[in-house]
Amino acid sequence: MEVLYTNTRDASETVRASQAILNGLAKKSGLYVPTVIPKLDIPMEELASMTYQETAYAVMSRFLTDFTEEELRTCIERAYDSKFDTPKIAPLVSADGAYYLELFHGATIAFKDMALSILPHLLITSARKNNVEHDIVILTATSGDTGKAALAGFADVKGTKIIVFYPKNGVSPIQEKQMVTQKGGNTLVVGIHGNFDQAQTGVKQMFSDEALRAELDAAGYQFSSANSINIGRLVPQIVYYVYAYAQMYASGGIAPGERINIVVPTGNFGNILAAFYAKNMGLPIEKLICASNENKVLYDFFSSGLYDKNREFILTSSPSMDILISSNLERLIYRIAGDDAEKNVYLMNRLAETGKYMITSDMKDKLRTFYGGFADEAETAAEIRRLYRHTGYVVDTHTAVASAVYQKYLAETNDTAKTVIASTASPFKFTRSVMNAIDKKYDAMSDFELVDELSGLANVKVPQAIEEIRHAAVLHDTECDADDMRDTVKKFLGIYSERQK
Repeated sequence: MEVLYTNTRDASETVRASQAILNGLAKKSGLYVPTVIPKLDIPMEELASMTYQETAYAVMSRFLTDFTEEELRTCIERAYDSKFDTPKIAPLVSADGAYYLELFHGATIAFKDMALSILPHLLITSARKNNVEHDIVILTATSGDTGKAALAGFADVKGTKIIVFYPKNGVSPIQEKQMVTQKGGNTLVVGIHGNFDQAQTGVKQMFSDEALRAELDAAGYQFSSANSINIGRLVPQIVYYVYAYAQMYASGGIAPGERINIVVPTGNFGNILAAFYAKNMGLPIEKLICASNENKVLYDFFSSGLYDKNREFILTSSPSMDILISSNLERLIYRIAGDDAEKNVYLMNRLAETGKYMITSDMKDKLRTFYGGFADEAETAAEIRRLYRHTGYVVDTHTAVASAVYQKYLAETNDTAKTVIASTASPFKFTRSVMNAIDKKYDAMSDFELVDELSGLANVKVPQAIEEIRHAAVLHDTECDADDMRDTVKKFLGIYSERQK
């Protein structure tokens, strides 16, 4: 069965998987969604015996139907290799009555590696399949983790350039150093004077700028995206939820067909949307618990049906979740609107014009799978400390938000279903926040002294990704205002107007 992809804002646009991956963003600033969610028609006994790579093929081949078996297996083989520090790729750790799905064993020690390790290979394969002759310019906004993972994936990949925008004062010191020390002649990292939402909006505006598109075309370039708006990012994320369930089944942790809950620390909504797609493929998932930090726009949405970004933007210790416009939520809105592009466009226009929209009661009824919760800064720190003192297991700030929300969910519902918590980043990426949560005495140490202290405390080797930046030189120092993002891109690509020449 061929799976095609349609535009959430224009029902007339339908493309194949490779075209959706190449385009990144659909026309009229829409997002590509599969016209049908394929079924996971493989017995769990068979899935339980598969490696991560085999599971990836089983899942992705059902979505990326215009890729040949050889093409897709080659992409998977090149992505999920020795750059991951564990052969399991995404191991499960049982701690304090839950299963922590560790998604941070890749090259940049965050869950974005799970998809961004394969996206460059999917993109280049897609370009060949569609006879693309232009160089592909990857244009990405990051709230911390996507940027480095994308840079690492695309650095020096022939036929591509990558430009990453991040909020200059809105990421952790380790996250920033990972990005600004990135090597590669095709890379540019830009700190914007603003927040992530402004960076993301600027990127979306460039994608929909027809005049800029024409200038790029004349210069031999075309845009694509490495953000989770790209369906080539989203599909690989479905894999690890299937793999986690299969691991639990293989170990005897769950009975055949037993339903589980999944908790995801959520910002741009891509990671939890992948779990929603896994559920719709037939994976036995009961509740999807959406965990927010103090920027709790999603918690309020699931509570009331009102999405309202008109609020203070708060910088927290979990910066990858410091987001007020959750782009991937549009894919869910489109689905609960009955796959109606016109209804979706109306709501997205309301968001653009007023900063908010309200879904109907019928649409809200379709969200019963989801539970929204949030943890503030004090609760996040307390959960890091509690988990460490109780179990010796150390988690990062984002995972701590999810874990704290899960504790609230348990207290509220007494739901005893087995639960997987998506552990989205290594604690080494947020050492200061993590160590301060455990004990304030660590605050006087430097960032890399904290790294070594954490290694001893958690009895975990310092990841190679951290060792690499310990003494690395800063290679990117470009900054700009949000309004100047377009000119910054053109300058990097050597595209100048007659007035500028």
